[in-house]
This record gives sequence, C-alpha cells and structure tokens, in this order.
Amino acid sequence: MSLRRAYTFDEVALVPQFNNIPSRTEPSLDSWLTRNRRVRCPLVAANMDSVVGDRLAEVLIEAGTFPIFHRFTDIDTQRAWVRRYTERTFVSSGLRHLDQVRELLDLGAAGVCIDVAHGHSDQMMAFVRELKRTHPEHDVIAGNVCTPMAFHDLVNAGADAVKVGIGPGAACTTRMITGFGVPQFSAIRECAEVAEKLRVPLIADGGIRGSRDIVLALAAGASTVMIGKLFALTEESAAPKRDHEGRREAKYRGQASEDFQNDFYGGLKEYTVAEGTDFWAPVTGSARALMEELLGGLRSGMTYGGARNIKELQRKAEFVEVGPGYATESAPRKG
Repeated sequence: MSLRRAYTFDEVALVPQFNNIPSRTEPSLDSWLTRNRRVRCPLVAANMDSVVGDRLAEVLIEAGTFPIFHRFTDIDTQRAWVRRYTERTFVSSGLRHLDQVRELLDLGAAGVCIDVAHGHSDQMMAFVRELKRTHPEHDVIAGNVCTPMAFHDLVNAGADAVKVGIGPGAACTTRMITGFGVPQFSAIRECAEVAEKLRVPLIADGGIRGSRDIVLALAAGASTVMIGKLFALTEESAAPKRDHEGRREAKYRGQASEDFQNDFYGGLKEYTVAEGTDFWAPVTGSARALMEELLGGLRSGMTYGGARNIKELQRKAEFVEVGPGYATESAPRKG
C-alpha cells in the first residue's frame, strides 16, 4: 500500500514574491462564483441554518457577493427569499425535491446549490443532469467533494461550480466518525488542477479561521471561499443569540449535528449517527466589520504574492511545507 502526503492549512506557507504594487488598495478581489456569475468579493457565507438569513444576505449583496440560502425551512420562506432578492439569490436543495427546486428557479432564483455531505454519487450526478436539462440557463453548484475525479464527474454532469471540502468545518465531525476526508489544503490544490482545465470555479468550503486561510485557499486554486463559523458569530447571522454571563453569544451548529437533526427531523435517522456538533460562542461583532478584516488581510496577502488579482496570485503561488514550529515562530510572543 502506497500513501501520499496531504496537507492542512497549518502545514503550508506561501513564499513572498517580487512586488510592484504600490498600494494594498490596488489588488482586485473580483472572482467567479460559477462559470456564469462574477462576484466583487470572493467570500460566501455557508448555506447553513445558523448562518444565512435576511440580515446577513443584505450585507453579502452590499459587498458584491451572492447569498446562498439554506434548505432547512418551509417552502413559503424559501419562496419569500427568492421573491425578495430575485437574481441575487441562490437556494439550496438535497436530492429529493427536484420539483421544488424547479419552482424556485422559475420564481426568479439565480441558481441552486445541491448540497449533500458526500457529493460524488450516482444520485447527485443524475439530479444535476436532470435539472440542467430543464433549466440550462440557471446555475447549479454541486458538492461536497474532495477529489479531482469527483470534481470532474460533477462538472461532466453539468455543474457550474463545485464545492470542495469534506470534514474541515468547525462543527463537522465526519472525519472523526468515519475516517474519511482529505486535508483541506491538498483537496483544494488537487481539485484546482481539474477546475482550471475545465474552467469551472472551485468553492473552498470549510476550515477557514481567518484571512491567512483565505489567502492560502485562493492561492491554491479556489475561486471563492465559503465560511460558516465566522459568519455565524456575527450579529447579522441567523444563529440564535443569548446573553450569558455578561457576554453576547451565538449558537453555531452543523447540519449533521444531533441538535439540528432533533429540530428538523425529530431525531436521528435510523442506522445513523451524528456527524456534527453544536456550541455557543461569543458574538464577534458585525458582519461588515468581519468582511473588512478578512478582505483587508487578503489584500495584504496579495501584495506579498505580487498579485493584482486572484488569478495572478494563483499563477505566482509558491508553497513550502512547514512544521509545528512555524506557527510558534509566526505568533506574537511576550518575552
């Protein structure tokens, strides 16, 4: 049995490149969400019930990106989202409600995210093909996957963008429960080779803790980055909020957590176990402030990469493997 090395964000670093960019305000953050739709900023909020809602959608649209609404609510609420935001809206779906997705697309949604835990399957490809047959003008985001073959197969089925990431999310326990999942940096890097050849955007989904991880994900080949926990802990998120021991807190949960499944399905499905968790954490502030911080770090990173745009960042990217001491050396130290 042969083993290949795979890397997390913590195990790699970017080598600075020659820089002829006079200001950190100069780099363009424009990118592609799907092969048909551009965004002015490469950040996307996760389509989770404790993340995206009306208030956060407004912030995302203002920043020049698209809200991707979650599917874990009644159809009337989803219709209201589509009517309110029309072509700026993406909806989400599993693999059981094709007619409902078609209705929402007909109502004015820009596209749909077909969102399942393990997206490399016959059912997923059949669903994407059938949806593109009747609605070829609408965008289909498919996922999640973590291998080049899976990325290729979903694009062949008709996907206009593919979400990459199995197990790196802050509320996900899939890897701990099943043993499956590729470290996120390597998953992005390997899938990006296929994405570039097929000219289909890659959405890096999960594992983002700050602007460093965003820079690494984009440099590795992602077109956009999907973020859950960081957005969930903002005031504008859809997460429940509480005042606890003198501080404001938000509740973040995975869609495969027992907490979520009890609420949405009335309990765990037979023969399954939870593959996620839930927790309360301090609210960090406004979503606008979060995005300013993350995008400011990204712009700074692009100047270290000598890049005026994301494509140039990717073209010039030079990575090195680092050990545990890199994080210690990189962090602030007192004495």
